[in-house]
Amino acid sequence: MSERPTALVTGASGGVGEAVAEALAPTHHVILGGRNERALAELAARLPDARAWPVELTEVTQADVAGVDRLDVLVHSAGMSPLGRIEEVAASTWRATMELNVVAVAELTRLLLPALRRANGHVVCVNSGAGQRVRAGWGSYAASKFALRAFADALREEEPELRVTTVYPGRVATEMQRGVRQHEGGAFEPDKYLAPATVARAVLAAVNAGPDAHLTELTIRPSAVT
Repeated sequence: MSERPTALVTGASGGVGEAVAEALAPTHHVILGGRNERALAELAARLPDARAWPVELTEVTQADVAGVDRLDVLVHSAGMSPLGRIEEVAASTWRATMELNVVAVAELTRLLLPALRRANGHVVCVNSGAGQRVRAGWGSYAASKFALRAFADALREEEPELRVTTVYPGRVATEMQRGVRQHEGGAFEPDKYLAPATVARAVLAAVNAGPDAHLTELTIRPSAVT
């Protein structure tokens, strides 16, 4: 029997990342990346073939990925979403947002490229509707998501043997969204948003597309008016 393909999912301690890990678990060995060691350990215990990978993504090094010799799927789901108008957001926030949402993604991918190439692997970037359209007060976050889109497009051009998918979800019922709604002064109404599992199913559809298919971009919006 052949070994299971391997998937590494960042942001796996909650929200969309956790849902993606759960969706991949029936068919993949899943490496669960994130900061919350307890949450990762609990998730690993629930899944059939998974291991926790506690890591600070902004400080990842070659030593952190040692042993990952072949990687079939890499899902970038970790991120931060600080909001505020241009006049309110300090340079430190811009730098922190870019560091996690873009630079960490680029560096982890760079370190894992040999493993991805061995598997003709698939890189999935969980972006945002903010990576397609900018609203007032979303400048630093949207800028990071536009940059993430550019990263994915460049990777797709440079690594033609890999599949690279960008997923643009609308509002998702996560703790991150709760914070966004608090900043906006509105109620958190999860029934009006996408479920994390819905976004995970979109990721799974891209990963499971036949070898003759390359889903480069997927946009998902809640069916309810928000």
